[in-house]
Amino acid sequence: MENSSLEQVLQDAKLHRQINSLIVAHLRDNNLYQAASVVASATMTSLNDEAPPNKLLELVAKGLAVEKDEMLRGVPSAAFDLGTSIPSGYGSIPAPRTAAVDFGAVQETKGSSKSFPKHETRHLSEHKNIARCARFSPDGKFVATGSSDTSIKLFEIAKIKQMMLPDARDGPVRPVIRTFYDHLQPINDLDFHPQNTVLISGSKDNTIKFFDFSKMTAKRAFRVIQDTHNVRSVSFHPSGDFLLAGTDHPIPHLYDINTFQCYLSANAPEIDVNGAINQVRYSATGGMYVTASKDGTIRLWDGVTANCVRSIAGAHGTAEATSANFTKDQRFVLSSGKDSTVKLWEVGTGKLVKQYLGATHTQLRCQAVFNDTEEFVLSIDEPTNEIVVWDALTAEKVAKWPSNHIGAFRWLEHSPTEAAYVTCGTDRSIRFWKESL
Repeated sequence: MENSSLEQVLQDAKLHRQINSLIVAHLRDNNLYQAASVVASATMTSLNDEAPPNKLLELVAKGLAVEKDEMLRGVPSAAFDLGTSIPSGYGSIPAPRTAAVDFGAVQETKGSSKSFPKHETRHLSEHKNIARCARFSPDGKFVATGSSDTSIKLFEIAKIKQMMLPDARDGPVRPVIRTFYDHLQPINDLDFHPQNTVLISGSKDNTIKFFDFSKMTAKRAFRVIQDTHNVRSVSFHPSGDFLLAGTDHPIPHLYDINTFQCYLSANAPEIDVNGAINQVRYSATGGMYVTASKDGTIRLWDGVTANCVRSIAGAHGTAEATSANFTKDQRFVLSSGKDSTVKLWEVGTGKLVKQYLGATHTQLRCQAVFNDTEEFVLSIDEPTNEIVVWDALTAEKVAKWPSNHIGAFRWLEHSPTEAAYVTCGTDRSIRFWKESL
């Protein structure tokens, strides 16, 4: 990224922090303490930031006055420019297809399982070595994959769909729009910035690298965080100002992306030598994050204080916990482990709510994920090389499909916005799946 673009990203991040601080101060100074606390927690803003009384009101009033004056003078109002690195529409998330599933509701679910729609699949591309991980952008318009060959491929979903049309008349469509080469060791995990066209990768070479995918010719990272350990997992805070790294170190590493300052929990629990983190993920608001560790424990952390607020020891027996993700309402966590179970946990109590059984995964870093509506849970059966699907509410197995990979596939990632997912294989290939129309 050019210096001007980098400066723009930094300026935007600083402006977001200033706005968040003013909102929290405004709510606090108007005795709306609970609301101030919620906003502060969600945006990782201090509750005690000093701000002149009524500063937010003063700035809004001035802005409205300028806007009114411009209207009277016939000056067209321009949208706030967040920099040229953001293509039109990036980051705008469509409305969900259905209302979120309420796993806390007491209901009779026996015999009420939904059927999982048929999907069609297409081979997209191949890496030069094992395809290890994948991640969709928050708006569902892009998906990135990482490989043992140290490369990252970026696909545009619209082009994938065009490629899958039976009557594509414009010649071959190439869905890979970027390929990045800048790591020295295999890629472990990826994530997209929530607002800007920035992709990050965590690698066995102990680095987190930042790639600007708005630039067609950029092959290398424009920023690098040098960690002290193998970076096994990465997750952006919803504000985009912070990121978490899960590493071979048992405590998550929290980075401020503007200063690259690294923070560790001051009150971390005692974790044995086998506590390396397989996956770390923020909740939707950033108020919490979750880790799945090699010691079989699922840990819940406060997103503001970085304190571990709950440890679910032996969540997957003595086997590794390989993945963990929050539900959209942040009340539950879905985890998978090398004990061949997928489990749903209540965040508030640590209680096991549901188990999804019938898929064997004991060797690879298996993922269990919700579909975009949270009506279904998807995971991997290693011996049969199949995709297994359960009804999320009844925990009944409703589908089992061949993966079409040669040999066991390593990763499954579902789109956050539609009925589509990708699978990554030990056969080096990437496959895209979408609901058949």
